[in-house]
Amino acid sequence: QVQLVESGGSLVQAGGSLRLSCTASGSLRGLGDMAWYRQAPGKQRELVATIARSSSTNYADSMKGRFTISRDNAKNTVYLQMNSLKPEDTAVYYCYAKVIGISEYWGQGTQVTVSS
Repeated sequence: QVQLVESGGSLVQAGGSLRLSCTASGSLRGLGDMAWYRQAPGKQRELVATIARSSSTNYADSMKGRFTISRDNAKNTVYLQMNSLKPEDTAVYYCYAKVIGISEYWGQGTQVTVSS
């Protein structure tokens, strides 16, 4: 069993920055890919960015150049640095983790609200 806990969500003005953190705990041997997803009101959950244990990354097109995903394997933590925030970035942001050969896990989500 793995637990994911996000933090860092807040209210911020357009153009501002925010850093989200997600720390994994539990049975972490074999912790593999991690990712951030988001879900805005009335919309489906969408991928924001992924990061492998090797730290190779991929980003959704709308986030390229503004968001940066990173991880600290020693701390079992993944981060999402968000810059140049826009009102359309308003959503609940969810942490995701895959334990190799076992299962997938989700955090509870953290609210990010960007005012215009």
